Amino acid sequence: MANDAGILSYGAYLPRRRLQRSSILAANSWFAPGLRGLAKGERAMANWDEDSVTMAVEAARDCLAGLAPAQLQQLMFASTTHPYDDRQNAAIVANAMHLGSSLRVLDVTGSQRAGTSALISALNSGGNSLVAAAEHRLAKAASPQEMHYGDGGAALLLGSGQPIARLVGAHSETVDFVHQFRASERAHDYAWEERWIRDEGYMKLVPAALSALFKATGVAPSAVTHFCLPCTLPRVVSGVAKRAGIAEGAVRDNLAAVCGDTGAAHPLVMLAHALAQAKAGELVLVAAFGQGCDALLFEVTDAIGALPPRGGVDAALARRREETNYQRFLAFNDHIALERGMRAEADKGTPLTTLYRNRDMITGLVGGRCRLCGTLQFPRGRYCVNPQCNALDSQDPHPFSDTRAKVMSYTADALTYSADPPAYYGMIEFDAGGRMMADFTDIDEGKVEVGMPVRMMFRIKEHDAARGFVRYFWKAAPSI
Repeated sequence: MANDAGILSYGAYLPRRRLQRSSILAANSWFAPGLRGLAKGERAMANWDEDSVTMAVEAARDCLAGLAPAQLQQLMFASTTHPYDDRQNAAIVANAMHLGSSLRVLDVTGSQRAGTSALISALNSGGNSLVAAAEHRLAKAASPQEMHYGDGGAALLLGSGQPIARLVGAHSETVDFVHQFRASERAHDYAWEERWIRDEGYMKLVPAALSALFKATGVAPSAVTHFCLPCTLPRVVSGVAKRAGIAEGAVRDNLAAVCGDTGAAHPLVMLAHALAQAKAGELVLVAAFGQGCDALLFEVTDAIGALPPRGGVDAALARRREETNYQRFLAFNDHIALERGMRAEADKGTPLTTLYRNRDMITGLVGGRCRLCGTLQFPRGRYCVNPQCNALDSQDPHPFSDTRAKVMSYTADALTYSADPPAYYGMIEFDAGGRMMADFTDIDEGKVEVGMPVRMMFRIKEHDAARGFVRYFWKAAPSI
């Protein structure tokens, strides 16, 4: 492994809604009063039009914002909740990100270590890589998992040259210690007894991996400045740190109180949070537990100061809306059978030929720019829409996904079916020119107004329930 390999940039994304754990308790205390001890804080809650793909895209956009990286060789997308079993989920992310077709893509799954395993593999492979991880895990009502879990994602740009954090070393221990699992035909995880997981799992497997890493790198455990280990069991991480010889002050906040455990993405979420606060020369250790342990040690370099500001975890946490409606959470995750009405019964079949031929426009939000007069338009057409030009076949591809816009007109439609009524849509005008009709998302009821600034976000357009297909497109969300 090249000694100059490391992290070039980082990004993170959390859904805007924060479900209050007290609301979960209030709805379920009649059945599970023991949840009271877990009812503090809040968890990130995906909107109805979000899944692991859309969150991975948003984390990757944050990671690459303001950068012009060298040609990427590969994209790895880690998750245990990929929307598709037989479709390259990473390819959807790559198309939405305009990464081109000369790219290796890989879905990494099957373990809570998927995020760190993808990270190790990408660092070993050489070249520039983008690793994205995101989760949207379901949990049974009134379960501890429903309290612990959260939705979100993170992304890391990797390569050589001038990394902001240089990889010092990595070590993996693989042991088929099953602390939780989800069979292929099941929707929810099954977890084993917490004391067993703590004593035989975390407290034995993680220190063994850390000890091997310290021995291989020659780094003293006491030199670690930031220790990232996702775990929702109380006092486990501090116990692991003590056993490994890591200073108590190096243990990072696991963010459980403010966003929950984002599964395979959480080691990368914590790593992105640590990098946002780390200084040159500091050592960042990230570990992930699940059928063994991955451990990676990074040294922050002077290049950290030259990286353009990232939104990162702090911006994702700040983009927050408190959610106290537990019924909405259940409905968004299909845990209850709502009467959706006849307007929801329309066939949502997707012509795959049309989707393929228009993939740049649909998945990448690519419009046109007239090479003669510079007019922008979406969608791209054969004729320039500028009445003073009207040139034929003058349109060059122009992406609109990172272009800010403003609301020109809007409608709040309570008759059209929406999973979160009313449905908001309207005309937006991009700051650089060009207009389009768009659905709005992440809207607080009654908070839309003409002139409101918006940004485009990659979201689920519709579900084809009959065929199990997800249609993605871009929506306008308030710029917060």
